[in-house]
Amino acid sequence: QVQLVESGGGLVQAGGSLRLSCAASGRTSSSDGTMGWFRQAPGKEREFVARITWSVGSTYYADSVKGRFTISRDNAKNTVYLQMNSLKPEDTAVYYCAATRWIGATDRRDYNYWGQGTQVTVSS
Repeated sequence: QVQLVESGGGLVQAGGSLRLSCAASGRTSSSDGTMGWFRQAPGKEREFVARITWSVGSTYYADSVKGRFTISRDNAKNTVYLQMNSLKPEDTAVYYCAATRWIGATDRRDYNYWGQGTQVTVSS
């Protein structure tokens, strides 16, 4: 089992920044696989935001956040981060951290483990 705990959400004005953290524990915490960030706005489906592989740190982003968000990981701390800059009101959502054994996965259906989510609200 993998346990994921997100933190770092909050309320910020448009143009501001936030950093989310996801602490992972369990069998596949840092040895292999991929960690992803997803988000879900009210009335919308959960969507992919970014992902990073544990082993080599390969990253991939949704077009909507490319150039503004940065995903990173600290293998020693079993923690993944999402640095969010130049935030927009449309970034408002509950952000979820997720884990999978699949290398490079971006489809939420490939992720087996999920955190409880953290709310990010961007005011205009």
